[in-house]
Amino acid sequence: MLDDREKNAPLASRIRPETLDEYVGQKHLIGENMILRRLIERDQISSMIFWGPPGVGKTTLARIIARQTKADFVEFSAVNSGVKEIKEVMASAENARRMGIKTMLFADEIHRFNKAQQDAFLPYVEKGSIILVGATTENPSFEINSALLSRCKVFVLKELTEEDLAELLHNAIKNPKGFGDTKIHITDDRLAAIARFANGDARTALNTLEMAVLNGVINPDTSVTIDEDILSQCMNRRSLLYDKTGEEHYNLISALHKSMRNSDPDAAVYWLCRMLDGGEEPLYIARRLVRFASEDVGLADSNALKLAVAAYQACHFLGMPECDVHLAHAVVYLSMAPKSNAVYKAVGEAKRDIHDSPAEPVPLQIRNAPTKLMKELDYGKGYQYAHDTEEKLTKMTCLPDSLIGTRYYRPTEQGREKAVKEKLEQILKWKNS
Repeated sequence: MLDDREKNAPLASRIRPETLDEYVGQKHLIGENMILRRLIERDQISSMIFWGPPGVGKTTLARIIARQTKADFVEFSAVNSGVKEIKEVMASAENARRMGIKTMLFADEIHRFNKAQQDAFLPYVEKGSIILVGATTENPSFEINSALLSRCKVFVLKELTEEDLAELLHNAIKNPKGFGDTKIHITDDRLAAIARFANGDARTALNTLEMAVLNGVINPDTSVTIDEDILSQCMNRRSLLYDKTGEEHYNLISALHKSMRNSDPDAAVYWLCRMLDGGEEPLYIARRLVRFASEDVGLADSNALKLAVAAYQACHFLGMPECDVHLAHAVVYLSMAPKSNAVYKAVGEAKRDIHDSPAEPVPLQIRNAPTKLMKELDYGKGYQYAHDTEEKLTKMTCLPDSLIGTRYYRPTEQGREKAVKEKLEQILKWKNS
């Protein structure tokens, strides 16, 4: 029997698995003969990091490991645990180790611990005073100190499949700790709809089921029916994984860029809408489109830059939701535009020479000479005014002496850049004649 406190706990807490056999998902880690399962069963657990999206069971798995390996389980929060508190717990864990008791320290959202807090763990991890299990939704390569990360095994937890979530929902309905004591009338199709809506997140799936049951139709026999209308209200908006400052932010903008670069307007519009649906700032997307217009299209179609800037202005004027169509307009145009990265490569090569070579003085012939002293120092001497020539060209050199003849801009034959290439070749041929 559940006490009142347990009955009032959220469904996800009430039915939290306590053994590996009850755990749903992550078969690549804890399926039969998989590496993490073998380590747990052999009691050979060492410090590790669980990296994965929200709601895939990182905390639950840590609790199961602590229970199965008979270790004291200590949970830490980055917000409530300063260096002093960490060291106090570490000292207690060291005393327990001397008495043969293992301590598993679970650091949820370990990426939120600052450098000093992470450094406080390090000596105790090295000595084996604690088994550190960190959970993070962010890439540990960027968010965890390299010294600490090198002493931890990283396990990647994947988002749950719709089949995993459907299994979890069925279990919640049957489990006495869940709704096992109540007859629930819900079709498999509606459970599948909840699983799709949850987008790989077990917590979202269980919270949605709980909301649907609590708002369902109570029948005379005290059973509960969940009809289409109730379920629709509980799923009025898909909860997409999106963190505007985290890794997924960069994953999605990368997907948008690469889809446009690959001339795939359908994929580009999809990733654009994913970002907007996740709450991304439209002006951020518009700025990235302006960058793309010069980096990946360039002189192959100079109108791309004009259109991208116009899309930015439209977003500034209108905001969401109206500006979504302007962003889509620009995304489709950029996807279908001829591509050239010649300007981007020219900038990169020039920056490399500037970084790797001494700072070259500006050649005297192209220096300005607004004063008498500057003229006496030969500033501007030998300057040739292109407009005075029939060709509107001169053979005057404009690069520093050590870089004469260097080519940075190498136009392609894509779109309008083909004409630019032909003209540049004519200019170079004339100058070298």
